[in-house]
Amino acid sequence: MQQLFDDLNPQQQQAVSAGLGQNLVLAGPGSGKTRVLTHRIAYLIKVMGVRSSNILAVTFTNKAAREMVARVERALGESIEGLWLGTFHAVCARLLRREAAHRLPFDASFVIMDSDDQEAIVKRAVKDLNLDEKLYRPGSIHAAISNAKNNLLLPEDFNVQNYRDEVVKRIYQRYQQILQSSNAVDFDDLLLWAVRLLEENPAVRERYAGRFEHVLVDEFQDTNMAQYQLLGLLSSYHRNLFVVGDEDQSIYRWRGADYRNVLRFEQDYPQARKILLEQNYRSTQTVLDAARAVIDRNPYRTPKHLFSERGRGERIVVYEAVDDHAEAAYVVDTIAQFLSARKARGGDFAVMYRTNAQSRLLEEAFLRAGLPYRLVGAQRFYGRREVKDMIAFLRVVYNPADEVSLARVINLPPRGIGDKTMMALRMASIQNNTNPGAVLLELGRDGDASPYWKAFGGRGASLLADFGAMLFNWRQAAASQPLAALFDRILSDTGYRAYLDDQSDEGLDRWENVEELRKLAYEYQERGLAEFLENLALVSDQDTLPDQLDAPTLLTLHAAKGLEFKQVFIIGLDEGLLPHSRSRDDPEEMAEERRLFYVGLTRAQDAVYLVRASQRTTYGSYEYSEESRFLADIPEELLSRKGIRTSRYAAPAWDRFGRTEVAPRWESARARPVEPEAKAAVASRYRPTQRVRHPVWGDGIVLESRIQDGEETLDVQFESVGFKRLIASLANLEIVQ
Repeated sequence: MQQLFDDLNPQQQQAVSAGLGQNLVLAGPGSGKTRVLTHRIAYLIKVMGVRSSNILAVTFTNKAAREMVARVERALGESIEGLWLGTFHAVCARLLRREAAHRLPFDASFVIMDSDDQEAIVKRAVKDLNLDEKLYRPGSIHAAISNAKNNLLLPEDFNVQNYRDEVVKRIYQRYQQILQSSNAVDFDDLLLWAVRLLEENPAVRERYAGRFEHVLVDEFQDTNMAQYQLLGLLSSYHRNLFVVGDEDQSIYRWRGADYRNVLRFEQDYPQARKILLEQNYRSTQTVLDAARAVIDRNPYRTPKHLFSERGRGERIVVYEAVDDHAEAAYVVDTIAQFLSARKARGGDFAVMYRTNAQSRLLEEAFLRAGLPYRLVGAQRFYGRREVKDMIAFLRVVYNPADEVSLARVINLPPRGIGDKTMMALRMASIQNNTNPGAVLLELGRDGDASPYWKAFGGRGASLLADFGAMLFNWRQAAASQPLAALFDRILSDTGYRAYLDDQSDEGLDRWENVEELRKLAYEYQERGLAEFLENLALVSDQDTLPDQLDAPTLLTLHAAKGLEFKQVFIIGLDEGLLPHSRSRDDPEEMAEERRLFYVGLTRAQDAVYLVRASQRTTYGSYEYSEESRFLADIPEELLSRKGIRTSRYAAPAWDRFGRTEVAPRWESARARPVEPEAKAAVASRYRPTQRVRHPVWGDGIVLESRIQDGEETLDVQFESVGFKRLIASLANLEIVQ
């Protein structure tokens, strides 16, 4: 027994050896919650004599489930058999296959539809009901259906408050009919039907609740209502429910997760023990103190005193860049200097941001610096569907013979040009020794007077001529108008925004990516379409990097959950980005934004850089940005401010619900007290015109040396790679005599 406790601290030991009944373990970031959960399972088997087949353990990812099995077996020193351990969906699928006969609207051989299948079924349901797909976007409709299922509502239970709800209910009914006729379920059905099965069949419920003497749950803060009720049903006989989570790390509200399940647990099980895991094994105390200062402003949570034995560590760097280009350059330059000085490895760094669109400038900065990177949780910016669509439109305008790009956009958004019409278009071009783009342009220009008109029939010819007319007009606009105007013309003529933006989070994110590309178009106003497309081709043709590459990781804050890195950069610390503008008028959304920032901070082991831009490019002009309210939450003694300092937020101007509390106070940089590190004079070691040698970049000449924030900063022109801005203490330069 003692070996189960050898590597556990007192709080962890208390959790592992907790008595029977309900136990709520609130585990701070980096506090060893997986270790506690796996040791608890081993303790039940080895010490309490519970058979492994009478234990159910549930987590959220297959990877986590596999890791838990391996850890339990290591703790026991033997393999285990019969343990039910898996994701919620895997456990429910297993249960439904056993019980499907005579009780459910499908049999045990049911198939599970993936996300693409589900959207295709919604499209079919919309078509079957003779509804307009533009008005009832499949993504938006499926989100409504998924939300209903997460709240255990079948079509007959669907809440109708207006005409649109009535239509969604009809689509939902048809959607379920198609699933059932195919002997299929979707992911949400697995939870919905499992709960319904147990609620409506007491004998089945008693059999499974009687079997599972102990039910254990990981990441409890990410459960939705269906999962919460499922846990209650499965533990209803023995009432031994052991849940591990942290309401401060609940960041998937948009996916149905409800951190309030932690509060419900305490209300529904008033006799439950509550155990806090507060010792952090990942981060320095400075990182933890900063994270606590941010999260403590959230209501409806259990305060935790996070502590670490790793020491105070470095102060958190807050860097204010001139603009968003300089923001990206600072991140890449800082990483490059650590790498060139061999003081870190590429895999030590993570760069986190709130929205996928923010990766664009970072990716370009890494490419310019010749540094590899890997992108997690999303496609590369230029590989995203909506970005590729807009680039394809522009390529067809520039080169109508580009058949690949034409095939991508000719029916985008859907305008009735199907495979049959496209085949006829290709045949007409082949017969006339030309290309489909040329045929379209002539149809667009001459209409039914074109010799091609009769080749397609009335409707097909009309549809092709309409697109050809748009293409003809775009080419004229490209010859006479700025690139940004052409971009806007294409968006307007095609109705592409309405096509993308279905008011779902995904639709809004996709539209933000289009706007990010539109901003880039403004930067090519004078250089034109040809140079714009050439530069995009050089960026987007980069090969996909392998997952195991030892390179800096670029990822959203949502994708960072469960990961850790030695050094973490979080960019975009501006109001409207982090916290996101969509949270401004919703206290619950603002609380989630604060939790998201908290998760990002606590991914760091050694160092954190919080980076923002004084101004950001917006369609060819600059807009000044306001410092994120979250920076005002962190005590100044934990921070080291760098970069330009024209102004800064002096005091929190927000209450804990995200409402304005007092008018914001601004103080000038001149009035700011001098930081302790800035008091000590640093002598310049290098001077202009001096020749230096870098271990990687070779020989160069110093253009300028200056003292900035207690560091000597150099501008150096290298013979091999050109201009570089370096921090002298990190650069490892040799003076060449």
